[in-house]
Parts: sequence; structure tokens; C-alpha cells
Amino acid sequence: QVQLVESGGGLVQPGGSLRLSCAASGFTFSMYSMNWYRQAPGKGRELVAFINSAGVSTTYADSVKGRFTISRDNAKNTVYLQMNSLKPEDTAVYYCNGRQTWGPGTQVTVSS
Repeated sequence: QVQLVESGGGLVQPGGSLRLSCAASGFTFSMYSMNWYRQAPGKGRELVAFINSAGVSTTYADSVKGRFTISRDNAKNTVYLQMNSLKPEDTAVYYCNGRQTWGPGTQVTVSS
């Protein structure tokens, strides 16, 4: 059974940091590129970051460039999203995506 499960979300103050994790199972993780998306209340789903299967190529949305870092550990079947200098506008449900599969999402709330 192909599955993605996110973790690491929560409530953080502006300027703070969070690290999201996405654990993959049921497929050969190392063969697939992975993405992080987010969806804020009342808005569409937005691609935040991409990483290729080897982990050597990444791209980011302009809104998070320089603040977020995507990485992966193919030995642990896990992709990460390190989020620094968080802003209230980063508040959203964050989703892991790959192999045409979505995780259930993890809520990130940035508020004082």
C-alpha cells in the first residue's frame, strides 16, 4: 500500500522555525521526485518545493526561497522541509506529494 504521512506541524511564532517530515512506504522511494505543497484557508493548493529522486536538484516557490529547504534521506524513505523565518502568511496545511500520491497533511500555524 502506497502511503505518505506528514509530521512536524504545529503553532510557531513569527520568525520561528519548524521541520516537517514525510515518511513514505509501499514504493521504491529513491526512484521518485517529491514535492511539498501547501493550502491556506480559502486558497488553492500551492507548490512550495520540489526535490528530484537523487536529492541533488531542488526548486522553490518565490514566496519561500531563501527561507525553506527541502531535503531527503533515501535510506530512511523520508523527505523533509526545513522552514525558517516563518511568517503569518506561511500558515497552511502542508502536504507531501510523490508518485501521484498525497499525504493527509499537517497544519502549520504562524501566529503570535
